[in-house]
Order: sequence, then C-alpha cells, then structure tokens
Amino acid sequence: MKVVGIIPARYASTRFPGKPLALIKGKPMIQRVYEQALKSVLDAVVVATDDVRIADAVMEFGGRYVLTDPNHRSGTDRCREALELLDAQYDAVVNIQGDEPFIDPQQINQVVELICRDDTDLVSLAKRIDDEDELFNPNTVKVVMDKQGNALYFSRNPIPFMRNLDRKEWFAKGTFYKHIGIYAYKAEVLRQIADLQPTTLELAESLEQLRWLENGLNIRMGLTESENVSIDQPKDIEKAERFAENQMNTKK
Repeated sequence: MKVVGIIPARYASTRFPGKPLALIKGKPMIQRVYEQALKSVLDAVVVATDDVRIADAVMEFGGRYVLTDPNHRSGTDRCREALELLDAQYDAVVNIQGDEPFIDPQQINQVVELICRDDTDLVSLAKRIDDEDELFNPNTVKVVMDKQGNALYFSRNPIPFMRNLDRKEWFAKGTFYKHIGIYAYKAEVLRQIADLQPTTLELAESLEQLRWLENGLNIRMGLTESENVSIDQPKDIEKAERFAENQMNTKK
C-alpha cells in the first residue's frame, strides 16, 4: 500500500498570519515539519498550500508542494484537493499538522501501520491525560473509545462524566484520554468525507471529526505516550526555540 503524507499549510491565520514561515532557530516551521515527516515510513511527503510565499519556501529547501484553493473549510478538504493534484496514485493519506515542527516520526509510522489494515478506514491518536487542569480545559479535546479502540465520541468537556463524584475526585478515580490531531485516511474515504456537510454535533463542539462519526464512519484510535510542541500563536515560538535548543544540546 502506498501512503502519502500531506501537510496542509495556509498563510492566513487570525492569531498568527504567515505561521508556516515563522522561523525557529533560523529554519521555517514548515521545513521542520517536512523534515520530520521524511524520517517516517511514508512513501512521499507533500505540502498543500494556498500561498506562493509558502510554495517558494518549500521549493527553496527542496521539498514538494501543490497549490490549493484558499477557501477550503479545513485541512481535510485541502488534503483531498492535494491528493487529486498529485502525479501518482496513493492508497492512503496521512494529514500531518503544519504547526507541529517537532512531530514524532514514530507517530506517523503508527497511523500508517493502522491505516494499512484492511478493516480500517480512518485513524487518529490519543494520549492519556496526566494533568488535572488539562482535563477541564476546553481547548483540550477529549475522546472515549470502545473495547476495539474505535472512537465513540470527542468533546471539549471531560468525558466520561463521573457521576456522584466531586469534580476534585474525577482525575484520581477516572481514566481520560486527549485527542492527538494527526489523521490517516484510506484515499477513497478521504474523498467521501470531504463531500460531507457540517453536522449538528460538529457545529456544537466545533470538532470536524464528529461529522465523520455522525455519518457512521469508524475512527480507529492508536494510543501514544508522546505529545508534540504545537505552535498556535507568536508567543509559542519562544517555547519551540527552547525545545530546538534542548534537542541540539542532546545531540552534542
């Protein structure tokens, strides 16, 4: 099975315009994501962007890119267009977040291994929550799964609800998982979900993956112990530079 990694990278961003080109220790963030993806088992890696400035940056460091419509609703839609623009046929796609410059290649390998199974159409990852504040943070997306590892529901609220327990006891007496936002899709499934319209649950929680569940699709969840540094706004660059510095010092 041939699997391509696609990195959606748009220039416009409310909180951080031009984010893919932000420098981290002198290297554009999109380049760092691309180079990490190349360390995985993917057959190819491509940046899907809507802006020639990002395309020029990718070309400068020797990467591959495709130019896509600037009006896509999500990274999933951008991945779907990119898949159709590629000059080779692929059986599956990994959607790699463009704002995780230090993404663990082993996480990419994990979703590739899962998506290559015959009974798997969609894949993502989850990590056990180990911080009480994170459990009640609506910016942390939680997920519950069935015994086969398929997602049952995603929410910004803590799930499951711990009935008859004081909120202070939830973390000590329950097991909770956060969603790690990397996706893999069979190619035909990516084409299918990109045509789906927003659903009630998706609009309520502002979580695209609920659209897929509402339409009867299964999302197989792999468990991971690692979490990546994500860049959401300009102040996060300092955190990323500290991480990069620590990596360089470790390699010495």
